[in-house]
Amino acid sequence: MAVKISGMMGTGSMGHNNRKFITENVDPARTEQNITLCRENLKQVYHELFDEALAEYNAKKTKTRDKIPDYYRHIEKSKQERLFHEVIFQIGNKDNCGCETPEGERAAAALKEFAEAFQERNPHLRVFNSVIHMDEATPHIHIDFVPVATEQKRGLAKRVSLKQALAQQGFTGQSKRQTEWNAWVNSEKLVLEQIAQQHSFEVIHGDGGRPHMSLPEYKEAARELEAARQEIEAARAEVSELQAEKETLQGTVKELKAAKKVSLDLERIKP
Repeated sequence: MAVKISGMMGTGSMGHNNRKFITENVDPARTEQNITLCRENLKQVYHELFDEALAEYNAKKTKTRDKIPDYYRHIEKSKQERLFHEVIFQIGNKDNCGCETPEGERAAAALKEFAEAFQERNPHLRVFNSVIHMDEATPHIHIDFVPVATEQKRGLAKRVSLKQALAQQGFTGQSKRQTEWNAWVNSEKLVLEQIAQQHSFEVIHGDGGRPHMSLPEYKEAARELEAARQEIEAARAEVSELQAEKETLQGTVKELKAAKKVSLDLERIKP
């Protein structure tokens, strides 16, 4: 049976993910079938990741007001960054990969294999919570992670930044539609697609059958797009220079016409 691979940004509700509360779409009788792959305390993960970089940063500050006492709280109050991000992946839907079906079991096995190598594939995305839900309509996985950028010149040398973390993994935004997040999710969907095929799934694509780009293909397309952008910018700069020259010449012509008029007027008033 043909299935689609889904990948999307999640809300990151730990209460929902870890079943601290039960919503209407959850079957409590099947909650024990959920597969928890990782569950760590987020604050402790922050200490592990950033305490050393925070100490180095604060040591360089002479004024107390410029120091950061608690990096977790600092990011929690930030308007630019979030404490963590969540991505959700799913194979098929309730009609072709429903829970408690053989296809659903195969989908869960593929998701588990996908998740077990997630951290190795994404060294700048520190996973602290990962769970496969088997108590809803279709098996799916929630992966929650802290994006970690290293060797940074602004702020902490090691700090939270989704944009920089993905850039260090080879993903940069090309447009409002093709962001670094979308490019990365598509790359991960390709990995999951390959695993799903190994679990006897036929994968189809939502855009009419065209597969997502691999990372090398994405990087090559990004280079080509950047080269095209540079050519466009160079052309714009040339047009701007020509426009400036045109305006200068127009000004010179006006001055010459004015000077000629003055000269003619002087000729007329000569005795």
